[in-house]
Amino acid sequence: MNPVLIITAVPQEAGLLEQALACNALPLTIGAFTCVQGVCGTLPVTICAAGVGKINAAAATAALLGHLRPRLVINTGCAGAYAGIGLGIGDLAVADKEVLGDEGVMTSAGWLDLQQMKMPCFTKEDQQYFNEIPLSVVASEKAVHLAGRSGINLVRGTFITVSTCSGTIQQGEQLSSRFGGICENMEGGAVALTCLRYGVECLEVRGVSNLVEERNMKAWDIPRAVEAAQQFVLKYLEEMTRPE
Repeated sequence: MNPVLIITAVPQEAGLLEQALACNALPLTIGAFTCVQGVCGTLPVTICAAGVGKINAAAATAALLGHLRPRLVINTGCAGAYAGIGLGIGDLAVADKEVLGDEGVMTSAGWLDLQQMKMPCFTKEDQQYFNEIPLSVVASEKAVHLAGRSGINLVRGTFITVSTCSGTIQQGEQLSSRFGGICENMEGGAVALTCLRYGVECLEVRGVSNLVEERNMKAWDIPRAVEAAQQFVLKYLEEMTRPE
């Protein structure tokens, strides 16, 4: 059975998941990346903390997809939620699409995206992809239904991937209104685009660690966010083992 591949940025976002693997979990090195491989119930799972940012995420995802040929990639971790979306710290968000939020050009007339530049980031058959990258509809719908049955506050919508996170209310409002985003992160678009290139289903679930406002890390709760995300991913993996 092909494994489920779970990708996070940092070990803190993967610790509970690694503990949940069966006692025969083993370290695994693929290319330049160290993973943990084991079983969750009857489901083979490989977990990799790939590093922060789009470059690490894309490199790890490409290396692991080529080696493992997983049935599903789950990208998880924490995110900053935009104001007015209905998400609070510790709540969950699932992506229906990712947006590459700072791929483009700044001109004297304003910011232009890749489509306005006529520069697709990926072309598959006759379909061109610019800043918007779709994720698995089936997987995200399963996540929404699972959250509803479990009484978990989860919002599905557009995620925005940036290299420079929003540390002001103004920047957050600008990105959210430009793309209709619900939260931002630093890796999801890279993972989603690499999965699209390889033809592998991708699910992205993140816990809200902070609201996008004037940067004040004393108001953040990263442990709560990453625990909520990991506990939900474990529920999702359990759901995958149930007969259809």
